[in-house]
Amino acid sequence: MPASKWIRAVIAALALAVSAPHVPATAAEPLAKDLFGSKPLPAAMPPKAYGFYSKGCFSGGVAISVDGPNWQAMRLSRNRRWGHPELVQTLERLARDGAAKDGWNGLMIGDLSQPRGGPMLSGHASHQIGLDADIWFTPMPDRRLSVPERESFAPKSMIQDGGLTVDDRLWTPAHAAILKRAASYGNVERILVHPGIKKKLCETVKGDRGWLNKIRPFWGHDYHFHVRIGCPAGSVGCKEQESTGSGDGCDKSLAWWFTEEPWRPATGPQKPRARDVMTMKALPKECRVVLDAPSPRSEASVTVGLSATADPVEATSVPSAMQELPSLPPLPSDRPAQ
Repeated sequence: MPASKWIRAVIAALALAVSAPHVPATAAEPLAKDLFGSKPLPAAMPPKAYGFYSKGCFSGGVAISVDGPNWQAMRLSRNRRWGHPELVQTLERLARDGAAKDGWNGLMIGDLSQPRGGPMLSGHASHQIGLDADIWFTPMPDRRLSVPERESFAPKSMIQDGGLTVDDRLWTPAHAAILKRAASYGNVERILVHPGIKKKLCETVKGDRGWLNKIRPFWGHDYHFHVRIGCPAGSVGCKEQESTGSGDGCDKSLAWWFTEEPWRPATGPQKPRARDVMTMKALPKECRVVLDAPSPRSEASVTVGLSATADPVEATSVPSAMQELPSLPPLPSDRPAQ
């Protein structure tokens, strides 16, 4: 081909490339944590849990109020006071029973779930289906904390600095009593605590020890205990966790936590956290419906207990949130252990 023709062909090809419409690269699929983390209110649907504790969502959520007769909610800016109605009922019951029967001054309630569950923007791997709640080992103070105090208040670890055993200067019989109380509820499947706390209970609990089966050692959980209830009735899409089996758990499975292996630093390239890569495809198909569902008319209309106002000093009674949700059966207190 003559040079002149070759040059004209190159110019024509360049012109065609410039004039052709630009086709953008396929956009990355949004992360599920961003989608669920952006929802300020729950899905106005019947209450149901979908999926597993670390991979799912829930509908018909309600918020536990900022203040109750025997509790205060903490870290309000996170908007994680939401759960399946059965979980919120269980927390209210634990707060009431603990104050009346166990000498517990009241619950300081940490994270439950986001309004519609799903993977969180930060923190927990679980707490996704509205059935998990963190309760601080620090009893509620004798006064109502301000909103800023609830953001900055530092709970106390029950574990000795640099060790794996309980700090006996902080541990009291009331700590064991509130754990036993929570474990006594039939719908509570398990309670996660630091291994040192499990060890303390194994060494000190006398008489009935059956409830210790529900107390499970896990990393962290030195300043709070994690209450998890089983799949509620009617939540057919909820996946149960493996049974805790029999026995009190004060065996070689506990001894493992006091070896080097559980605390050995990880080596090699670290995989990203599941929440940081999880998209909607990883969640049950019902979670798309939950995500797209309309919201209730206000936060106050789906807040259970006392006032939903952020001003804890002015809390007053408000109507129950349940007018927007189907009526609930009585709280199951005798459900068999999961």
